[in-house]
Amino acid sequence: MSGEVRLSRRRFLKYAATTAGALVIGIGTVQAAEQPVPLALLGDTWKQLGPYLRVAADGRIFIGVRDPDNGEGTATSLARIIADEMDADWQRVVVESLGLGVDDDNGQPTFTYGRQRSGDATSIPAAWADLRQAGALARWLMLQAAARRLGVPADQLRVASGMVTASDGRRVSYADLAATAASIDAPATAPPLKQPDDYRLIGQPAGDVDARAVVTGTLAYTFDETIGEPLVVVLARCPYPGGSLDQADRQAASAIKGVRAVIDIAPDAGQVPGMAAQAPAVAVLAEDTWSALAGRAALKATWKPGATAEPSAATLEQQALDLFGNDDATPSTVRNDGDVTTARKKAARTLDATYVQPWMAHATAETPACIVRLDPDTSVAVIAATQSPRDVYAVVQRMTGMKPGQIDIRVPRGGGAFGRRLASDYVAEALAVALAKKPDDIRNRPVKLLWTRADDLAHDYYRPLAVHRISASLDRKKNLVGWHQRMASPSALVGHQVPDDRLWQSELVADALPAGVVPNYRSDWYPLASQLPRGDWRGSPNVTPTFASESFIDELAHALNANPLDFRLHLLGEPRQLAYGGRGGPIDTARLANVLKLAADKLDWSRWLRSENGLGIACAHVFGAYVAHAVEVAPTQDGIDIVRAVCVADVGRVVNPLGLEAQLQGATMDALSTALNLAITVRDGKVQQTGLRDYPLSPAQAMPNEVETVIVSSTAAPTGASVMGVPSAAPALANAVFRATAVRIRRLPLLRELARLR
Repeated sequence: MSGEVRLSRRRFLKYAATTAGALVIGIGTVQAAEQPVPLALLGDTWKQLGPYLRVAADGRIFIGVRDPDNGEGTATSLARIIADEMDADWQRVVVESLGLGVDDDNGQPTFTYGRQRSGDATSIPAAWADLRQAGALARWLMLQAAARRLGVPADQLRVASGMVTASDGRRVSYADLAATAASIDAPATAPPLKQPDDYRLIGQPAGDVDARAVVTGTLAYTFDETIGEPLVVVLARCPYPGGSLDQADRQAASAIKGVRAVIDIAPDAGQVPGMAAQAPAVAVLAEDTWSALAGRAALKATWKPGATAEPSAATLEQQALDLFGNDDATPSTVRNDGDVTTARKKAARTLDATYVQPWMAHATAETPACIVRLDPDTSVAVIAATQSPRDVYAVVQRMTGMKPGQIDIRVPRGGGAFGRRLASDYVAEALAVALAKKPDDIRNRPVKLLWTRADDLAHDYYRPLAVHRISASLDRKKNLVGWHQRMASPSALVGHQVPDDRLWQSELVADALPAGVVPNYRSDWYPLASQLPRGDWRGSPNVTPTFASESFIDELAHALNANPLDFRLHLLGEPRQLAYGGRGGPIDTARLANVLKLAADKLDWSRWLRSENGLGIACAHVFGAYVAHAVEVAPTQDGIDIVRAVCVADVGRVVNPLGLEAQLQGATMDALSTALNLAITVRDGKVQQTGLRDYPLSPAQAMPNEVETVIVSSTAAPTGASVMGVPSAAPALANAVFRATAVRIRRLPLLRELARLR
C-alpha cells in the first residue's frame, strides 16, 4: 500500500509535549499525558480512526488497541503493527485496551476509534493501513527530532528498538526525543511505510500480552470488576420463547438473608434481537452472589408457554424435508449457474445425500455479566466484555436517554466470545435493573448482573439447526457436471430489518465452492420458523454449509473409487481466480490446492488406502483465507479416537505466527469437540440443556494430543484468524470416520450418530 496518503484539511493531526516531557499524538484536543489520546490515519472516512499512542518520558510506549479481545489475540497483534512501524522496543511497550471511543458533537455521537468490533475476522484487515500509518508517523517525528538534536539529516539516521543512531555512533532514545518531536510540524503527506524486508516484529512470534495475567489469575474479567459496592443481580427468566410469568414467591425470596429487592423485568418489545432483554424475568438483588442465588431459588418461579410452542429438532427437520420435496415451495435462489435440471436428466450417474446439524450454543468459559453505575441526572458507566462496544452504546443511549458525553463504556478482556458477545441482551438486563424503582437505601447503588451456566445455555443466541440436501450429476467420463444444494434453517437475520430474500446471508455463502468449478450449479435456501434466539457463531456463515459440501465431495470420491485428495484437486482444476462476491474474494484455486497438498503431506496421505486407521481431508475458503484439515482416527469399542489433526492455513501476511497458531489450534479443537458431542435440544417448547453434563465438551482421550499446524508464508494482504480453523475440521473428521468404520456420518453430533448406525 502506498504511503502517500493525502491528509484531509478537515482532519488535522495534533500532537504536543506535555509537562512530563512525553509526546502525545492524537486527533482533536490534546489531553494530559496520563489520559489516552486517540491516534489515527487521517483518511477520507472516519471508519478507520483507530488507536492512540503515547511516548512517555521514562521510555515506555503506551499503545492502545481499539478492538475488544476475547481471546483472539487482538491486543497483541494490533499493538505490534504500530510498534513495528515506529521501531519501538517491544520490551518497553505497554498495551492498553480501549473502552468505547465516543465524543459528543452537539448531542450526537462521534466514534473516535471507528467501528470497534471483534470476532468476525476483520480486526487485522481493517487495521492494516491505519495502524501502520500511525506507527510510521511516530517514527518520522522521532527522526526529525533526532536530526535537530544530532545535527544530521534525517535520511542519514537509522532507528531500531526505540533508539535513533547516527553513522558516527551517537545514539538518542525516543524518550529523550519526545518533547522535541512534539514541536515539529506535521508532514504534508503521510510518511512512507516500511518495506516488508524491514519488519522486525510483524511476522515474528510473540506471546499474548495478557498471558501472564491470564495464567496467574490476576487478569480482571467482568466477574472480577467492580464499581463502588454493587448489588449482585441474578435473574429467573422465562424458558419458553414468547412465554410469560405464571407465578413467583417474591415474599419467600425477599426473606432470604442478604436479599435487598425483587424486581420484575419485561423485555423491550420491538427491538432488534440482541439489543434488548430476551425474556420476561424476575430479578433478585442481593449483597452477595450466594444470597442472590438463594433468593432466586426461593422464588420457585413457574412460567406459561406462549401461544405457539417452539418445535423440536425432529419437527423442524421434517418440515425441511417436506419443503425440499414440494415443487410449490419457493426458496431463495442464492446462485444459479447453467441448468441443473437438464444436467441431471443427461447425467450418466446421480447421487443424493441429506445432512443434518443441530442447534448449537456458544458455552463461553466466562458467562455473560455486566456492571452498571447509574446517576439518573449526570452519567452512566457500564463494564461489560463485548465484541461490539458501539452496540452496547446504542442500548445504553436508548434506555437511559443520556448524551454521548455522559456515557462511559469500559471493555475488559472477555473469557471467550465466538459471536455470543455480539449480542447485548445482558447489558439491557443490567440497565433495566439499574433503571427500575428500588427502595431508597439501595436506589443509587451500582448493580452487577451475573449469569450462571444454566442461564447461558438456556438463553443463548444459538447457531441455527440446518438441513441440507445435495444432488450431484456425473457424466460418462466421471466429471462432476451438476450440483444442486438445498438448505433449510431458521435464519439468524430474522428481526434485523433484512429483506426476506436476503435472510440466507447468515446461513450460507453464495459463491462458496464448489460454485464456480461445476458448470451447472444451483444453491437454494428455505426458511424454517423458530422462536429460539439466533446469532453469530464461530465460523458462520461458512461452517454449516462446508460440513455438508465437503462431506458430499468425499462421498462422490468414494462412489467413483477416487482418492479424495486427487478428486478435490481435479475439481479445483488449473490455477485461476474464481469470482467471489463476499468478503475476501476472488478465490485463488492455487492457494486452496496448496493448503490441501500441505495438509495431506503432513498427515502422510500416501497411507490413505492401506492404513488401519481412517484418514480424512477437507478444505475451505473463509473470508480470504485458505484452510485445510487432515484428520486421522482410530476406531474403538466405544467410538473413535482422534489420533492426529493437522491444520494448514494461508491467511496472507501473518502479523503474529504464535497467535495465529494458537487460534488455529483452539478453533480446530473447538470444532472437533462440537462435532463429536454437542447439540442443543428442545422438548416441550424449551431448551433442555442446563450444564456441561448435558452439553459435554469432549473428553481428553477422544481428542488429539495436539493440533499440528502449518502456516503458509505469504505476502498477500492479511486476513483475520479467529474463525478460520472451524469450517473444514468437522467434515475432515467425518470423512476420516468413514474410512475407519465404513459408517458415513451425515448427522451431528458424530458420536451419537456413529453409535446409532454401527
